[in-house]
Amino acid sequence: MKPLKKILSWLNNQQVIFWIFVLTISLPNFVLFFTERMPLLTKVCNIVLPFSVFWALFTLTRKPGKMFWILFLFIFYDAFQIVLLYLFGESVIAVDMFLNVVTSNSTEINELLGNLIPGVATVFIIYGATIFLAIRSLLSKKTLGTEFRRRQRCYSMVGIGAGMVLMACCAFFVKGFDVFHHIFPVNVTYNMCLAIDRQIRNDSYLETSKDFTFGASSSHAADELETYVMVIGETARAMNFGIYGYERPTTPYLESDSNVVVYRDAVTESNTTHKSVPMLLSAISAQNFGDIYKQKSIVTAFKEAGFHTIFLSNQRPNHSFIDYFGEEAHYSEFIKENMPADSNVLDAALLPILEKQLAATKGKKTFVVLHTYGSHFNYRERYNPEDSYFKPDTAMEAKYKNKDMLMNAYDNTIRYTDKFLGSIIEIMKKRGGVAALVYTSDHGEDIFDDDRRMFLHASPIPSYYQLHVPLIFWASDEYVSNYGAEWATLEKNRGQAVSGSKELFHTMLTLGGIDTDFRVDSLSLASPDFKSGKRYYLNDHNEEILLSETGMGRLDEAMFAKMGLRYP
Repeated sequence: MKPLKKILSWLNNQQVIFWIFVLTISLPNFVLFFTERMPLLTKVCNIVLPFSVFWALFTLTRKPGKMFWILFLFIFYDAFQIVLLYLFGESVIAVDMFLNVVTSNSTEINELLGNLIPGVATVFIIYGATIFLAIRSLLSKKTLGTEFRRRQRCYSMVGIGAGMVLMACCAFFVKGFDVFHHIFPVNVTYNMCLAIDRQIRNDSYLETSKDFTFGASSSHAADELETYVMVIGETARAMNFGIYGYERPTTPYLESDSNVVVYRDAVTESNTTHKSVPMLLSAISAQNFGDIYKQKSIVTAFKEAGFHTIFLSNQRPNHSFIDYFGEEAHYSEFIKENMPADSNVLDAALLPILEKQLAATKGKKTFVVLHTYGSHFNYRERYNPEDSYFKPDTAMEAKYKNKDMLMNAYDNTIRYTDKFLGSIIEIMKKRGGVAALVYTSDHGEDIFDDDRRMFLHASPIPSYYQLHVPLIFWASDEYVSNYGAEWATLEKNRGQAVSGSKELFHTMLTLGGIDTDFRVDSLSLASPDFKSGKRYYLNDHNEEILLSETGMGRLDEAMFAKMGLRYP
C-alpha cells in the first residue's frame, strides 16, 4: 500500500499535475513530428510554439485543473487526433472528418469505433486519467506557488519567443508554409470553423437554390418509352471487379452481357461520400464545387425535360446534399429512414420498390437514381449468407491479421453488387423500350493493401485504392438501335482517362437526349466533342488540386502505373 499512497501523494502535487497537463495537451504535436511529411523546421516549430503557449496558459491559474477545463476543447482535439492517427497513420483532423461525424449515422459510427478499440482505449486511458487529475486538482486545497508560476511564465515566454522566430523562419524558408495548415491545434481549429461554415451553408441550401432552373428539354420523341437508371455504389473499388481484370470471378453477370461498356481508367474526385455523391448527381465538380449551394441536381434536369423521376436510397438521410437532391424527385424513399438504428438492410430491398414504381409510371419516360450501401464496412453484413462465395469470410475485426478474410468478404460484396445490377437490368429489359444504366461508386477503400496497412477511406491524404472506381454503362438493344451514334461514341471513348464526378452528369444528359445550357459536350463521354482534361481532386478545403498535389506517395504512383491509369 505504501507505493500506492506515495503515487497518490505525488499526483496530489499541483506542480506535478501542472507538468502532466502541459505535456499531455501537447502530446499530438510530438506524435505529429514523426507522422507528418513536413520539413524539419516546420516540425520543430509545431512542437516549440504550441508547447510554449500551453505552458504559459497553465501558469495563469493557481490550480492547473481549472485551466484544463478552460482548454477542454483542445483536449477533445487531442483525443480525436490520436484516434485519427491510429486509423490513418498521418494528417491532422480535416474539415471532412468533422463533417463525416455529422453526416454518418450512428450504426456506421458504432461499426467504426468497434474496430478502433486500441486507439480508443489509448485515448480513454490518457485523457481519462487527465480528467481525473483535473477534478483532483480542483478539489485539492493545495495551489501552485506564486514563485513557481512566475518562474514558469518567464521560461514559457522564452519558449514562445523561440517559437515565433521558428515560425518566421518557416514563413521565409519553407515553401507553402501556413500557420492555418501546419501548426496544431491552430489548423484543427481553423478546420472546425470551416466545417461549421459549410454546415450552415448546407442548411441554407433550399433557400439559396430555390430559383435555380436548368431550362431543360428532351430532344427524343415524346411518345417513346425511355428508362434511364443511375446506380451509385458505395466503397467499391475497380480493381476488385472481374470485368476489370481481377483474377476472381466477382462480376459474372456483367461479363456475360454484350451491351456493357467499361471505363477502366476512371477515378473519383473525392474519397468522401458527402462530397463525391453530390458531384456525381450534378453539374458540380472539383473545379466549381462552390456552385453546389445554388444549383440543383440531374434529377431536376430530367424532371424539367418531362421525365417521371424516382430516387431510392439504402442509406439513411443525414440532412446533406444527397437528401436534398433525392427530394427533388417525384418519388423519393430512404428505406432505412424509419427503421431501428441497428437495422441491416441489403441493397436487394430496393428492387421490389423499383419494380413497383416503374409499374406505376404506366409507360412514362422515367429517370431513376439508386443509392446503394454496396461495399461499406462491415463487409460481411452486405450480402446474404448464401451469397458467401469466397471463404472464409467470417472475421469482421479491422485487423491486419484478418486481411485475407476481410478481402474475401469484400469480394463477396462486389459479387453481390454484380447480382444486384443484373437484377436491375432484367427489370429494365422486362419493361422494354429504350433503356440505359450507369453504375459507378462514390470512392474506393483501403484494405491493408501494402506496407502502410491503411484501412477504410476518407483519409486526409487519399490513396490509389480509394480513388480508382468502376464506371460501367449498359444499354438495351432498343437503345443501341435507336441511338447508335451516342452508344458508339460512348464505346469509342472507353479508353479515355476520366473523372466520373466531372463527366457523369453531362454523359447521362447526352444519353437521355436532354438539352440544357448546363450540358457541356466536351465533358460528355457520349459526345464526339469529348476531351479528356486534367484530373483534379477536391481537397479538404474544397480547393481543386491535381492528383499529383494530393500528397500520395510512390506506392500509389506505382499502383496507378500497374493498373494502366493516367497519373496525374
